[in-house]
Amino acid sequence: MQLQQSHLQKRIKVWEAMHLWASLYRKPVSQGEKLLDQLGLSEKRDAWFMTLSGGQQQRLFIALALINDPEVVFLDELTTGLDPQARRAIWELVRGIRTRGKTVFMTTHLMEEAERLCDRVAIIEHGRIIDVDSPRGLIDKHVPERSVSLTTEDARAEQCFRTLRSVIDVKHEATQFTIHGRGDGFITEVIQCLAEHQVRVGSFRTELPTLEDVFLKLTGHSIRD
Repeated sequence: MQLQQSHLQKRIKVWEAMHLWASLYRKPVSQGEKLLDQLGLSEKRDAWFMTLSGGQQQRLFIALALINDPEVVFLDELTTGLDPQARRAIWELVRGIRTRGKTVFMTTHLMEEAERLCDRVAIIEHGRIIDVDSPRGLIDKHVPERSVSLTTEDARAEQCFRTLRSVIDVKHEATQFTIHGRGDGFITEVIQCLAEHQVRVGSFRTELPTLEDVFLKLTGHSIRD
């Protein structure tokens, strides 16, 4: 288990902490050294705990939680306060745990993290699970709408888009069009419409819903403690 907030003795060195945890689980020291390398802490192995930055301490606690190669691991806000490089390194580490057939329970406020790493996501509000499914399943269930933004000077474009079955709404300002629709075939239909009517497009961008959109729809947009 890796907690959101933990602490060690101020003057314990990184390598001493790893060796202590390895001895508790009767694991080889080399396993701890490998984790330090994966988490970018090799250069800090001789540093005292009190000299580590918050992100470095977080990475050390993740290493200590994984040194036993557990069947089930609980990770609480595992990348809070980390820079993008450290976050990606930890994501790869979690993926490696999964590919070895281990079970990972993680809590996170980062929807991108949950969407990238989790097979199943439970959204919790006021201590209760309000829905649980795969990331894709939650998105398809709660925010099925997609949108396409494009620019064109072709006057036929709006009428062309409104004839599509998957289109819900078409908005435009001058040459800028935003088409809202739903279903997996929506974007394909828009592209086919452009091709069939030979509509010249200046720019084209798709906007797909994310797990963050699901979270906001289910829990509301107001700021909470």
